[in-house]
Amino acid sequence: MALGKYSRVDNRRSSSSYCSTVTIVVFVALCLVGIWMLTSSSVVPVQNIDVPQENKNLAKSQVIETNEGKTQPFEDNPGDLPDDARKGDDNEGSNQQENQEEKPEEKPEEKPEEKPEEKPEEKPEEKPEEKLEEKPEEQNEDKNGGNEETKPDDGRTTEDGESKEENAEQGSESKSEGGDNGSGGQGDSEENSNEKQSNSNDTDEKKDEEKKTDDSNDTKDGENNNGQEGENVKLEEKNTDDTNENNQSKTSEEFPSGAQSELLNETSTQNGAWSTQAAESKNEKETQRSSTKQSGYVWKLCNVTAGSDYIPCLDNLQAIRSLPSTKHYEHRERHCPEEPPTCLVSLPEGYRRPIAWPTSREKIWYYNVPHTKLAEVKGHQNWVKVSGEYLTFPGGGTQFKHGALHYIDFIQESVNDLAWGKRSRVILDVGCGVASFGGFLFERDVLTMSLAPKDEHEAQVQFALERGIPAISAVMGTKRLPYPGRVYDIVHCARCRVPWHIEGGKLLLELNRLLRPGGFFVWSATPVYQKNAEDAGIWNAMKELTKAMCWELVSINKDTVNGVSAAIYRKPTNNDCYEQRSEKEPPLCPDSDDSNAAWNVPLQACMHKISTNESERGSKWPEQWPSRLEKPPYWLLDSQVGVYGRAAPEDFTADHKHWNRVVTKSYLSGMGIDWSTVRNVMDMRAVYGGFAAALKNLKVWVMNVVSIDSADTLPIIFERGLFGIYHDWCESFNTYPRSYDLLHADHLFSKVKTRCNIAALVAETDRILRPEGKLIVRDNSETVNELESMFKSMKWEVRFTYFKDNEALLCVQKSMWRPNESETLQYAIA
Repeated sequence: MALGKYSRVDNRRSSSSYCSTVTIVVFVALCLVGIWMLTSSSVVPVQNIDVPQENKNLAKSQVIETNEGKTQPFEDNPGDLPDDARKGDDNEGSNQQENQEEKPEEKPEEKPEEKPEEKPEEKPEEKPEEKLEEKPEEQNEDKNGGNEETKPDDGRTTEDGESKEENAEQGSESKSEGGDNGSGGQGDSEENSNEKQSNSNDTDEKKDEEKKTDDSNDTKDGENNNGQEGENVKLEEKNTDDTNENNQSKTSEEFPSGAQSELLNETSTQNGAWSTQAAESKNEKETQRSSTKQSGYVWKLCNVTAGSDYIPCLDNLQAIRSLPSTKHYEHRERHCPEEPPTCLVSLPEGYRRPIAWPTSREKIWYYNVPHTKLAEVKGHQNWVKVSGEYLTFPGGGTQFKHGALHYIDFIQESVNDLAWGKRSRVILDVGCGVASFGGFLFERDVLTMSLAPKDEHEAQVQFALERGIPAISAVMGTKRLPYPGRVYDIVHCARCRVPWHIEGGKLLLELNRLLRPGGFFVWSATPVYQKNAEDAGIWNAMKELTKAMCWELVSINKDTVNGVSAAIYRKPTNNDCYEQRSEKEPPLCPDSDDSNAAWNVPLQACMHKISTNESERGSKWPEQWPSRLEKPPYWLLDSQVGVYGRAAPEDFTADHKHWNRVVTKSYLSGMGIDWSTVRNVMDMRAVYGGFAAALKNLKVWVMNVVSIDSADTLPIIFERGLFGIYHDWCESFNTYPRSYDLLHADHLFSKVKTRCNIAALVAETDRILRPEGKLIVRDNSETVNELESMFKSMKWEVRFTYFKDNEALLCVQKSMWRPNESETLQYAIA
């Protein structure tokens, strides 16, 4: 090729001179031979890059022709990728064929003087913060159209993607032009000099691009840097098909506080079966950086007597041993250690991914909950049986050996006003066993909070959670249950072994606090239908107590299939009966007693008055399900200020719309979560329950946790036909390890770390989340960056990060990794 250029120069020089003198001809020939010898050594290396350079010029020519003079990104311009990587990703065969066909026409038209004319129309240089993951989408857009329009939902312009490379070329061409002017030479000297300069600048261009990629990699992923405009996006997902299928618009949300934007699916970092060198190098740099960051987090395994079933606040054996009495089940109540543990709980040997719902209702893996005591004790009652690798659940219980569905229908037939799934939506099942009652009520659109203590019926709540049924470890002892007053539509007790009648009916009065006015108490126990002395004595005591409490005995009906009877009581809807009682026992609670106060509040043997003001909660029954889910409760008034500063009903509606939008546009399709594997969900900082409401059509249930230091919105959540619980995240949650498939934390960690050890909360999320379970965090950028480092140090997979302004979103997946070193917790050792 160099020889060809030499020939053209030779032709021009020979054509410009027609001297007939032999001496001049010889002189000129000697000069030409000398120049050829000098230039051949410098021109030969250019042969390796000459064709690609022409391809670049050809690309620019095509852009000019198709876009009316406006330069647009061409197909081999993915930005941060090196030239070699770009060529490898393109269709080499077709490009080479095009080059071979068009070269003869292109070469005569290429002149250095023409190139600067293209440059004034180029776009400004792209910002260095632009992520590598965004480039393939631009490249694909160019291949598909090459026009000036970009996707409106991208939030990015492809012109900027072009400008980096072309500005580098502009600098190269400027240098070449300057070289021409500076040398003052013409002919072969000019042309050879231009080729040398082009070769050098092309190499510099590659170096600049590599440096540009390094600079981008050195910037913390997803972090907004000083003066940065726009946003950084980082997507790490295994399922590239999911991320490419749904491209949705990014919109900016002013509400609620902190959660300012919906996300969309970003493009994958790969265009084919193989990763690029740039991507591989980038990932390695991130790994090395994260290793450096992780040096501050050293995790150890909890060495405790409870082993893989460790619940810190229920297994504080040191505190339990020091209790003065266990008469009221104090040893089953919460006794949290002074410092929450920062160690990780071990996995049961042979643990595997839980069976998905609804199959899990009938069977679970034995090694996930390797306890057989309950099967030995209650096997004849069809609670649970051992079958090879599985624990199976025939659907029976102490009071319904022949199946929960028949028992549920029996209760409905006894009192039609129950109206499962319409009037009655939220139920508390006390002494739930393995929660088959609640598990089968899902078929009736009923949500059941199953409650049982961690007692001699080993792992009953753990069985329930592994099956995919809502449950919590708690006991009715000396303190109120962690729920607000007047929120449950029905309370159920099937031979729950709770002594309701003793000590002035203190425990039954706690149910009265929780039950809505007009709500039902379903009690199917031996005192209802057996006539021995003990049962008869309990029945007589319950008759007197319930009458004094003004509960109406609506029905006593016998289930002939199961051979049991159920007594169904109804709580009054006004205070008339209370005022007409001849004996004021149990007494009414003083007006100063807040029925919603439930966190570590001692039980009292009194009854709270029923509100008669139509604008107050409890004066009316909520709307039927599912209407109650979306409408603001009647007792939310315009005069009240909501959590986010609007009038309360408007605040509620805005929150509902916001979470519908976030869940639909982001969580369901934009984060690579396989929702068919998700059953147990926890919203760690619920406000109005909007996140749970947005998941209504999925086969999941959501435990809405309202922090004790947040606005008390839990009554609103129950009013919507959802349920939840109060909790202090500076302490451990009352559930077994590996309870939840997905945790959602909206601006929780940043609030908790101002008063507690954030490492302990991270360890707690690891404890209650199942291996391969997901955690979604919405919080400020600083907190998310800190959390990302901590989760990486636990070998969790970072699947999605998104940063905008000072807000961020993080999705991580828990791994099966457990540390080798252990930490002995003396207070948890027997």
